[in-house]
Amino acid sequence: MKGWRRAPQRMTGIPEHEVCADLDACYAYAQQLTQQHGTTYYFAARFFPPSIRRSIYGLYGFVRVPDEIVDNPEGDRRDCAAQLRALDDWRAQFETGLNGVPVAHPALRAFLDTMQRHAIPPEYPRAFLDSMAMDLEVTRYETFEALQKYTYGSASVIGLMICSIVGLRDRAALPYAADLGLAMQLTNFLRDIGEDYRERGRIYLPLEDLEYFGYSEGDLAAATIDERFVRLMRFEIARNRAIYRRAELGISALPEFARYPIRLAGRLYAAILQRIEANGYDVFHRRAATTKTYKLRTAAAMWAAERLGRPLPLIPTGIDGNEVC
Repeated sequence: MKGWRRAPQRMTGIPEHEVCADLDACYAYAQQLTQQHGTTYYFAARFFPPSIRRSIYGLYGFVRVPDEIVDNPEGDRRDCAAQLRALDDWRAQFETGLNGVPVAHPALRAFLDTMQRHAIPPEYPRAFLDSMAMDLEVTRYETFEALQKYTYGSASVIGLMICSIVGLRDRAALPYAADLGLAMQLTNFLRDIGEDYRERGRIYLPLEDLEYFGYSEGDLAAATIDERFVRLMRFEIARNRAIYRRAELGISALPEFARYPIRLAGRLYAAILQRIEANGYDVFHRRAATTKTYKLRTAAAMWAAERLGRPLPLIPTGIDGNEVC
């Protein structure tokens, strides 16, 4: 999920609801969550056809609620036992809904409808919830391979569920969708290094990478930016960009209507890497982000390129990082 979230905005926890009889209202609630918390996701989603856009909101609403339980508990109290109970409750409501019993939460009702209409395999949302539980139990990852066990559920399955929503028929292209989710998640990790450590005690950089570049957890706690950290960040960004390039190979397999919004979302997220570089790799005191003006300019340029049959790549070439301000 983190591959899709913006700066945390406090929610009041899982609200109590009567069973939402109005499905349109449930989707409107999911859309509101998307607009409030996932600006890039929401911006790109608006370029899908209305029926697909509605399902994209349904997906986001489902993953947003447990993400808030894990990352931004009510009252800023980090009580892992209470958070796990809330997460277990969300999972139980989800499983109840899968069995055909009406559920109360509007975001969950919208997602269950989305699942049914697009035949989303239930193992994908289950894997997502497994990774959310990992966030409450695991705060360090020794290797990149170990980190990917987490990111499969937290990000790759988001890409796979979107494939179901847009009707991707070529199963050989699914690994590329998983890669795009991974790439966006890694970008989020790099952008939020300081916040994740300071506010949640988590390190999503593989510990083997810190050791290789001689950068310690003590350095991270002190927000040290020196040659070691710059070399570490250059390595992580290069790997991240390589995954974006690999993911791009699968976009042509998508239905035509889905290629532009997916490519746009990928390009906007990849641009955050340029912003990190432009900020001198300061991910402790400055939040790397793209502006609304940049998003609009990029959307227009990519739309024109799509119409000419020459789509722009996910990783811009020859662009100064300052251009993403």
